[in-house]
Amino acid sequence: MASTDKIALLELIRKIGLEDGDVDFLKEGLRVLTQAVMEAEVSSLIGAERYERSEKRSNSRNGYREREWDTRVGTIDLQIPKLRKGSYFPSMLEPRRKAEKALLSVVQEAYVHGVSTRKVDELVESMGIQGISKSEVSRICKELDEVVQEFKNRPLEGTYPYLWLDATFPRVREGGRVQSMAFVIAIGVRDTGEREVLGFDIGTSEDGSFWLTFIRSLVARGLRGVQLVISDAHEGLRSAIGSALTGATWQRCRVHTMRNILSQVPRASQPMVSSIVRTIFAQPTQETAKQQLDMVVEQLRGKFPKAMDVLERAEEDVLTYMAFPKEHWKQICSTNPLERLNRELRRRLDIVGIFPNRKSVIRLGGAILQEQNDEWIVARRYFSRESMAKLMSTQEPQLLAPTSVLHK
Repeated sequence: MASTDKIALLELIRKIGLEDGDVDFLKEGLRVLTQAVMEAEVSSLIGAERYERSEKRSNSRNGYREREWDTRVGTIDLQIPKLRKGSYFPSMLEPRRKAEKALLSVVQEAYVHGVSTRKVDELVESMGIQGISKSEVSRICKELDEVVQEFKNRPLEGTYPYLWLDATFPRVREGGRVQSMAFVIAIGVRDTGEREVLGFDIGTSEDGSFWLTFIRSLVARGLRGVQLVISDAHEGLRSAIGSALTGATWQRCRVHTMRNILSQVPRASQPMVSSIVRTIFAQPTQETAKQQLDMVVEQLRGKFPKAMDVLERAEEDVLTYMAFPKEHWKQICSTNPLERLNRELRRRLDIVGIFPNRKSVIRLGGAILQEQNDEWIVARRYFSRESMAKLMSTQEPQLLAPTSVLHK
């Protein structure tokens, strides 16, 4: 340990005294010791102490970056040494979470390939990763890609009666130009009530053939027992569901349907129309909801014919969820459970701005989704065992014909 750090620790002991339960003393003592260990590690790494001239020196210090360290005695503010070339991470600290590693690798890769933006430049500087080596970036990316691919291609075990599908659109550089690509995601609920990220992939567009390939890949990995698929009204997606998930029923997202209806209504009348349409979904049964829908269409058709045409066409699909256990209605009537995940995903993907390639999107997006999946595993069940037992006891709910996507 450097002599200056020894002196700092001795002065701290004399000043405060070693008293049982003195948390401030323990925190400051741990900070001094940790700082000393980091300085010693950096000295060993570069082959010289601070300000020392040495033929063994292979690098030099370049200031510090701040990092908070959560410990048993509280949060400690550390000053982590930075290097002129490459980077240093203290051995005593926990490694970054997968998503943080993935973000770091994508930022590095973007920087190395010359597609960085001002935001990425600032991130590179704040992370202290000047002097990036292409070979080091390649090594890190390969390590992370292997972990994400293992999660992405894992076998799916058990049955998943509920399946949500949606997409978000990051910007990717490919073929010398930047374009929006479709990053598709599937989440499901097991027959025991746990929620799970089932799969994800990226393609040039959200067309029917891409959705069909994606859903078939889920089936090939073991997806089975799907009773209800919840998504928006994308025609290609609807067709893919019908082709790849034989026997599954489709629920048109209620939130998207409401937006489609209101898009045909003048702004001043939208609150009134919205309130009236919502009375349909407040009904206690599917049968009464259908009756209420007919009454709403009759009431509003004269003033808003286009909006009521949208509602009429959606009738058979937007009320499908009411044939399932009532305890599940709030979650299965829309894609909101997946929308919340998508918002968090977009927030973190936007940090990069423009991705250097498709692999980098899979790496960062996959790491984020894997962390979310890990959190869901230890969280309480999404649906109770009792409510899932009701669902599984009626494998073929009596639905409003012809709601099955196979009859579209």
